[in-house]
Amino acid sequence: MYAGRGFEVSELGDVDVFLYEGYYHLFHLVLPNHDYIAHAVSHDGFLWRRVRNALFIGEPGDWDDDMLWTMHVSEDPDWPSSFRMFYTGISRKEAGKIQRIGMARSSDLYHWEKVSSANYPLSISGPHYETGVDEGRHWVSCRDPFFYHEEDIRLLLVNARVSNGPVVRRGCIGMARETEPDTFIWERPLFLPRMYDDIEVPGLHKIKNRYYLIGNIKEDIKIHYWHADTMFGQYESYSSNVLLPKGNYAARIIRVDDRYLLWNFFTNHQAEIQTTILPPPTELKTEENGELYLTSYWRFDEKVKKNLTGDQLFPMRQIFGNSTADTAQGNDGVILESRSGYEIFYIKPMATDFRLRYSIYLEGLGKTGVVFRADEEANGHYLSLDMIHGFAQGRIWGERVNGGIENAFFYQTIQNNKFDPKKREYRQIEVIAFGGYIELSINGKIILRYVETSYMEQTALGFYVESAKIDITNLSLDILDGPVEEDHQVL
Repeated sequence: MYAGRGFEVSELGDVDVFLYEGYYHLFHLVLPNHDYIAHAVSHDGFLWRRVRNALFIGEPGDWDDDMLWTMHVSEDPDWPSSFRMFYTGISRKEAGKIQRIGMARSSDLYHWEKVSSANYPLSISGPHYETGVDEGRHWVSCRDPFFYHEEDIRLLLVNARVSNGPVVRRGCIGMARETEPDTFIWERPLFLPRMYDDIEVPGLHKIKNRYYLIGNIKEDIKIHYWHADTMFGQYESYSSNVLLPKGNYAARIIRVDDRYLLWNFFTNHQAEIQTTILPPPTELKTEENGELYLTSYWRFDEKVKKNLTGDQLFPMRQIFGNSTADTAQGNDGVILESRSGYEIFYIKPMATDFRLRYSIYLEGLGKTGVVFRADEEANGHYLSLDMIHGFAQGRIWGERVNGGIENAFFYQTIQNNKFDPKKREYRQIEVIAFGGYIELSINGKIILRYVETSYMEQTALGFYVESAKIDITNLSLDILDGPVEEDHQVL
């Protein structure tokens, strides 16, 4: 978990990750000033160490003397063992209203030099796009570059806006083609959904012979995607084309051998102090029909200190003493019931950082979920699982200290998302709590993914049941080695 902490509790902005010689290289914006692009490295995607900063804003009068925005790093197709960074810059003279694309080069990813030539900075041009501050939104969108290379095709994608149509529906993925080394010519947009103000941090990926566009949408603060059978084909949407629920943003995807990792930052917009965090990555996979979904990062296995199963998890304790509640031994686990009202059942072990796995079958029409990082008064974290309608919520719930009569408690939903209800069946549940990072997967697919640091000192863990009976089998608890936010060693 990485926040780029300094004077502020978080200084992390948009991210880009590049894998080279066994190390993940993280490049990210630094908020609130946007005056340089930071660089950190990690061997596992958990623990990051800051290294030499990549780029700084230009000197007064330069085209990028105000702020640096989102960047993308890729191998230079014309120079072996060389890398290019395309990045966004704005100037003070123009009050930041005109965005342009700059380029820098490196031979080792640590030392970068801006390219100054007749081709750079790259300004967007017509006739397809807004190109002047007198149009549309009264600024020029040309930001968040992404370089795509396949055989003899080289494309630079950007967040741009077309020159006609309703002003808040002009957002598109603009496209320039590299016609010779470092020379790009603007062409018509690769994708225009006619829905959004902007499509931020775009990306293009070919996975199993299908093309996927990734875009981040400000209207709902979510990561979206579209698909096509050919690179320049008609990009379509599935009925649900959201990869992660609200708060996850600025996604970048990289290939690791035959796998794909998705990186993004998360911001808890419900918190009084909004902190942006880089969580561990997630693995991107495809359904048979081409739909994308995410699964948990495989390297969590390396964080397991101890695995507990069977008798190590029992007996369970009832917290509220509900007379209609009961526990019973099942064929391969435990049956928990609360016929009227609410009951919480804590398992025997306690843990702050853990991975909980179990299968569950719900009888009746009531409610259930997971309680963790809780105390004996049941103040803590709750994952609500509506198994009937397919709806999950992550929340914190408890007593508010000095809250007074009207504000004696707080009950805050951090994130929610739908999952496939289907017919009644056993479902495989996985919950990860790793520092402030919380992840819920159902049948192998990530449903909730957020960061919340309340109740970090509490260790009770278990299940709640309301007017229902649940059959829990295959119960397993991994105690995890918790995260270190940053390695401050200087090399």
